[in-house]
Amino acid sequence: MAAQRTGAARSTAAAPVLPTLGGKKSSYRERVADALRAALIAGELLPGEVYSAPTLAARFGVSATPVREAMLDLVKEGLVDTVPNKGFRVTAVSEQQLDEYTHIRALIEIPTVVDLARTADEVSLEALRPAAREIVQAAVSGDLIAYVEADTRFHLGLLALAGNAHLVEVIGDLRKRSRLYGLTALVEAGRLLASAEEHLELLDALIARDEKAVREVMTRHLGHVRGLWAAK
Repeated sequence: MAAQRTGAARSTAAAPVLPTLGGKKSSYRERVADALRAALIAGELLPGEVYSAPTLAARFGVSATPVREAMLDLVKEGLVDTVPNKGFRVTAVSEQQLDEYTHIRALIEIPTVVDLARTADEVSLEALRPAAREIVQAAVSGDLIAYVEADTRFHLGLLALAGNAHLVEVIGDLRKRSRLYGLTALVEAGRLLASAEEHLELLDALIARDEKAVREVMTRHLGHVRGLWAAK
């Protein structure tokens, strides 16, 4: 845990201030909420810890009011709880919950992405390559929040090619709820880059219309979410 805290402190300094998860246009309050989600998902905000709105505001370089409002949005999502007169406590996710979330994601994402090998046009797929490269660069630099932002943008952008907005919303919610615990430990162990490079491998398989390879990469990649990123 000490090593994770140390790693988190190091990556925080390089983190972008207000990422826009999923690449969507949003209000300032929503952007603050996205920044908080990204920090939470990347493990920069730790389960069980209590954070005050002024402290988080100083950390992200914004005022306390939008932070407080954004944290109330995260309360509704079950990502944090309010602690009277103190702030907000990051909720913990159980091993069973992580297993269940990942199982649902696999049931939805794997067949959906495999189908894209037949239905998605090459131009749309290639448009995701910059995000895939950003994921790799973030892994190389150890910038966890940038990693999460680019990873979210890539995966939700890919799923959007299936033309089902509700599916994208469901997976986006599952990603928020499951979070990607253990990213800092993977950076320190030098294991995150291999997972990052799978995004480029997946794109190449999709463009080659190789459904078998797409299924293999997606299965392996989601396996990292539970087998590697969920490690504590």
